[in-house]
Amino acid sequence: MDPIWAKAVLKALALPPAGPLLLALLGLMLIRRRPRLGRLLAVLGVVGLLLLSVPKVAQVLASGLPAYAPVDLAQAQSAQALVVLGSGTRREAAEYGGDTLSRRTLERVRYGARLARLTGLPVLVSGGSVYGGEAEGKLMREALESEFRVPVRWTEERSRTTAENARYSAQILRGAGVSRIVLVAHGVDMTRALAEFADHGIDAIPAATGISSREVGDLTDWLPSMAGLSASYEAVYEMSALLVRRMAGR
Repeated sequence: MDPIWAKAVLKALALPPAGPLLLALLGLMLIRRRPRLGRLLAVLGVVGLLLLSVPKVAQVLASGLPAYAPVDLAQAQSAQALVVLGSGTRREAAEYGGDTLSRRTLERVRYGARLARLTGLPVLVSGGSVYGGEAEGKLMREALESEFRVPVRWTEERSRTTAENARYSAQILRGAGVSRIVLVAHGVDMTRALAEFADHGIDAIPAATGISSREVGDLTDWLPSMAGLSASYEAVYEMSALLVRRMAGR
């Protein structure tokens, strides 16, 4: 099996919502032979999924990751290029007549367009085709140029992971004499992205999007929601990915 597909299957089964649900299912299967253990696993699975759906819990999980402030534009001026990383596509979007950018990628593209105007830096977009269809890089370039009126100098279309984003983008950047960049990604996965670019000799200034100064406190932040579950998924995935990097000595 392609390692990328194997990784996708593992993520889908281990992370919420499937992970807690599978734990609950295992508990139900064990109830006849091991009643106490079966009930315990079933309760842990259901309660775990419920808790992971609470925005406050997602915030606590995310607090275990490094936090990023808005990019310092004065510092950004010391860079030689602006790099925007892809974060998925929507396959065969009917209203667009084909593939288009996912919500997360569009958030990055929009912020990248803003920074490109503010800094005047040349832009590189990075993202390939993970599960078939149009390459993220191509769709990102089209969105930046046709919808945001921001020119794109370089397009990287081979990468399928953040590690490959860094590897293939670094090849392009070094060929253009670029060693210091402003890197656009979401705050939750910025630490790993910075580390991957550092592995390839590229000094990156973090330009995180998806960050908020809002304090969690009203009632809705304590109620389960899909937004809370999604935020927990991202936090758990990033903590796991950073742990794997550390275990691999990276």
